[in-house]
Amino acid sequence: MSTWIPLWLHRLGSPPTFYAFAGRLRPWAIGLALLLGIVALYGGLVLAPPDRYQGDDYRIIFIHVPSAWMSLFIYAVMGVASFVALVWRIKLAEVVAMESAPVGAAFTFITLATGSLWGERMWGTWWTWDARLTSELVLLFLYLGVIGLYHAFEDRRQGARAAGFLAIVGVVNVPIVHFSVKWWNTLHQGSTVNLFGQSHIAGDMLWPLLTMMLATKCYYVASLCGRARADLLALEGGKDWVRRIAAGEAR
Repeated sequence: MSTWIPLWLHRLGSPPTFYAFAGRLRPWAIGLALLLGIVALYGGLVLAPPDRYQGDDYRIIFIHVPSAWMSLFIYAVMGVASFVALVWRIKLAEVVAMESAPVGAAFTFITLATGSLWGERMWGTWWTWDARLTSELVLLFLYLGVIGLYHAFEDRRQGARAAGFLAIVGVVNVPIVHFSVKWWNTLHQGSTVNLFGQSHIAGDMLWPLLTMMLATKCYYVASLCGRARADLLALEGGKDWVRRIAAGEAR
């Protein structure tokens, strides 16, 4: 493993090193998330013009679409981290995988909730067993399954390994969610944003959408840093570096 992983990444995998690094990174990530989120909402809700066919109803896209992107992105991160944890037994990878799950579940729930609101306006129904909606619901159940399995074991590392295996198996659903509108006939519209080609959306609508995408990623980093730091303190409670931190806070 040492032949292809850089030395700085090896060092970052050390719990005390990551704890310090995450503590420095988190305030910047929170600040960027707030700044970018405000700019994106102002651009999407105020500056962007109404849609030709949907009027102002389309503006839910600035919450719905970035949340949907994040639901897939975070699951992919969780799957990769779980694979690393199972193969190389790296404690930090277990922490990243397990602490990503609640954040990903929240984004998936927001995706489904905003999608239902949008669907009621566009399709006249809150829910339909559309391929995209159904596969996104399965994604939420996978997140909840990982969370539940992790907390079902008294030994947290054993729980992380069991939940990590489920996370890896569930990765197969990520491309299903993404390509469902191409593989099956669905009510859900196809992709209008292409990061590597022509996007089928006006520029004054596109930039707030991409800005919100960056804001949600910064929020994920900030949330993961905070959750991982707390989890590391719990897992490493008997170690000297944790005692030094506790002693410093007590003063």
